[in-house]
Amino acid sequence: MLLELLSDIVKVDDVLLIVKNSGAVSEVRSPLSIKQKEKWITIGENDGPAHLHVNSELIKSAEFVQEEKPERTSFSVRFFDENNERIIAAFFTKMYDDSMQLIPERKNIYDGLNQKFTSKIQF
Repeated sequence: MLLELLSDIVKVDDVLLIVKNSGAVSEVRSPLSIKQKEKWITIGENDGPAHLHVNSELIKSAEFVQEEKPERTSFSVRFFDENNERIIAAFFTKMYDDSMQLIPERKNIYDGLNQKFTSKIQF
């Protein structure tokens, strides 16, 4: 189910995949290719300028998160390890127009994925 969820996410335009730790942040924007070989899921082209290798055995859960900010709501799917530490996050960007109005089509894509996979997923 992890590969299916990630596959559906990376097909959506303008999703920002973020990997961060205390010393670095990496961001890759969709749409991206995806494939799995053994435990490794490769997001993006291996020979391209940017891609991610995700160890599927270490991701234990995912959660759809709508986070209220002062000017807008942030929409994401966050992936966690067994200690509930975030491994990767997929932020749905360009959700608002120039007038800061939520774009219904973008919200429908996010809601559709949320309904398909449920808000909290255990792998």
